[in-house]
Amino acid sequence: MEQNFKKFIPCIYLYQGNAVKCFEDRTVVSMNAPELAKYYSDNNADEILVFDLSNGDKEHEENLDVVKAICAAVDVPVIGAGNVHRMEDIKKLLYAGCKKAALNYSKPGNVEITEEVSLKFGQEKIVACITNRSEITENAALLKQYVSELILVQPFANAENAKACLEATNLPVLLCMKDISLEKILGVIGMDGVSGISGEVVNENAKEIQALKTLCAGAGIAVNTFEASISWSEFKKNSDGMVPVVVQDYKTDEVLMVAYMNEEAYESTLKTGKMTYYSRSRQELWLKGETSGHFQYVRSLTADCDLDTILAKVSQVGAACHTGNYSCFFNKIMEKESDRSENPLKVFEDVMGVIKDRKVHPKEGSYTNYLFDKGIDKILKKLGEEATEIVIAAKNPNPNEIKYEISDFLYHMMVLMVEKGVSWEEITTELANR
Repeated sequence: MEQNFKKFIPCIYLYQGNAVKCFEDRTVVSMNAPELAKYYSDNNADEILVFDLSNGDKEHEENLDVVKAICAAVDVPVIGAGNVHRMEDIKKLLYAGCKKAALNYSKPGNVEITEEVSLKFGQEKIVACITNRSEITENAALLKQYVSELILVQPFANAENAKACLEATNLPVLLCMKDISLEKILGVIGMDGVSGISGEVVNENAKEIQALKTLCAGAGIAVNTFEASISWSEFKKNSDGMVPVVVQDYKTDEVLMVAYMNEEAYESTLKTGKMTYYSRSRQELWLKGETSGHFQYVRSLTADCDLDTILAKVSQVGAACHTGNYSCFFNKIMEKESDRSENPLKVFEDVMGVIKDRKVHPKEGSYTNYLFDKGIDKILKKLGEEATEIVIAAKNPNPNEIKYEISDFLYHMMVLMVEKGVSWEEITTELANR
């Protein structure tokens, strides 16, 4: 996302593993914080701000696991905040998957480690939470040199204080707000230097984030929204004045369904960020998921070479097909046997599935069960042996040997992954984030 885009950032307050209403109100709003985060992400949030409100080290570690799950569940950057006492806490937040970590400037210890963590992890990864004006006046030079953004926390978060912070530091300011009417949002977010709005006001209007962005765009405020580079008039329509849409899962590229759009459906999809079609059987506009809850959140729309078909990549909630199948394409007509290579990740997932099944349903004589029975030390010993075999094989001019050894290593690595509860999705997400 471009830095000059104004952002709408929902806030998750984590307490005892649950998402609660706010700092002062510990009423549970969701017992599944990662699911709540995905809901925000799917509704076109630009980032997600997570405050850890835990008490004690044990609860803090448990909340860090939730933060990690939140980062894995969403497609937008996560800012981690709360319970930071030393550089190690910043490290844990960033290693959990947060794009940025926040220092609480009401705590002198956080101020003291600012330079250290900024030099260690990069200024762009460090933000500061500000709760009163003295934190700015006393530390303006430090903030300007080592922090990338300021988060003004309620009740300090208002237009007047934002202006003062901007004048003192020239840093972008994110306002974490509670009491602001929707009518006033445009005026606040449109201020020069204000990077966005977060807090309860965004949480309570999460369904309207795309609508708010549309209002901002109409007022000349730069936001990250859906803007079509191809107008409806440029498409070549069929005899009914519609364009077919092929729908794919944006993560797996699996084809989910085919439907049709008319102009109203096309414009509605762009406006709401949710796939909307025209039902030819019912002769009406059709918001996918309106009755089932199985919404399709837009990730991209691409036209083909003739401008007569649209390819939509979506985040699918639940099943795409009315039969309950994930994809509408499940009636196999024929398939020719082939020796061609499979999708690599699918192969990994399939092998991992067998290994997981062996752990849950042991099979007599299974080598996999032998490893699980012997425990972690045996698994690690075999993994080390296979790694050594790769090194030896790499000295052999015949490339086939190294293929065999790498395959053996990957198998044992997957046994370790199952033993430790690590998925391929977590690994690929971690690689993609690097």
